Amino acid sequence: MSTLASTVDGLKFKNPFVIGSGPPGTNVKVIKRAFKEGWGGVIAKTVSLDSSKVVNVSPRYAKLLAGDGKEVIGWENIELISDRKFEIWLDEFKEAKDECPDGILIASVMEEYHKDAWCEIIERCQDAGVDAFELNFSCPHGLPERKMGAAMGQDPAILEEVCGWVMGVSKIPVWAKMTPNVTHIEEPSTAALRAGCHGISAINTIRSVMGVNLETLRPEPTVEGYTTPGGYSSKAVKPIALRMVMEIAQLIQQDFPGRTLSGLGGIETGADAAQFILLGSDTVQVCTGVMKFGYGMAKELCAGLLGFMEGKGFDTISDFKGLSLPYFTTHADLVKMQLARKAQEAAAKEHGMVKSDAEWNGDDFVKQSNSLSR
Repeated sequence: MSTLASTVDGLKFKNPFVIGSGPPGTNVKVIKRAFKEGWGGVIAKTVSLDSSKVVNVSPRYAKLLAGDGKEVIGWENIELISDRKFEIWLDEFKEAKDECPDGILIASVMEEYHKDAWCEIIERCQDAGVDAFELNFSCPHGLPERKMGAAMGQDPAILEEVCGWVMGVSKIPVWAKMTPNVTHIEEPSTAALRAGCHGISAINTIRSVMGVNLETLRPEPTVEGYTTPGGYSSKAVKPIALRMVMEIAQLIQQDFPGRTLSGLGGIETGADAAQFILLGSDTVQVCTGVMKFGYGMAKELCAGLLGFMEGKGFDTISDFKGLSLPYFTTHADLVKMQLARKAQEAAAKEHGMVKSDAEWNGDDFVKQSNSLSR
């Protein structure tokens, strides 16, 4: 019988579905609700030591609708990290673990480029009982003037140094959350893993401008008549997220075996989750999906993924994790495969033996090509 339970970095998840850091994990009340609704884990909204420096604006969301004007396919936010006092968060971390001891609670943390600040926030959060950390190197619009979020995550040298500070004091698993707003996501991922992080989370939101209101001629979301580029999420980003997850998974497979990957970006169904796992994810995160459909979607996600597994005969997540990775190659190799196929068909035709599409398989060619490229 298929099971969704798995152990990742020593953490026992009852299922791979984790609420991503953001509004769905903004306080202890909703965190406890998420656990009761069946989520395998919750990553709380990002915290920092001094919340007085965090000032959110309103409105801070804008949506891209499908052609019918009803379905949300893209979501932009200009929301910052938590503006609630750090001391309140510490009390709520303890409360969440006391009442939901089996739920995996992960603290998302972000700080300025100061070693003492990073060491303090790590030590105090782990003393409060959280199960793991996710380091936010990826917020695309929040506090870049303080070299926080993506401003730090886009600089592999600084990122590696900060991860080293964290790993020097953390006694629990650490994931580094990557920004997609880079040319090669493998570079900051390598820096984090080289510093000793147990895993990578990817991707955070994509820096964007949602659109311009043709009535007011103002970009949205409009605050006092102005706006700023924000983070783009929801199902429209899924193809980009899958590409970057694939690239990180290949990196881990080749250079950091045993490290883990938490994939996110547009996941709304069990089928979406299956694709991320097939490309190397150990767990999958959902944030905007919860904002669209509610915490109860955990049950549908689990049912959908279990249905896929049972249909394919997979007993555990590890049975199909990364199974689709070998089927990526270069465009040049795709050309070679197609030319080889045509040559075989021509030769077969001469002997009256034409191969059908179903009989052609480029697997051997891909394996040979990959081994030569390495």
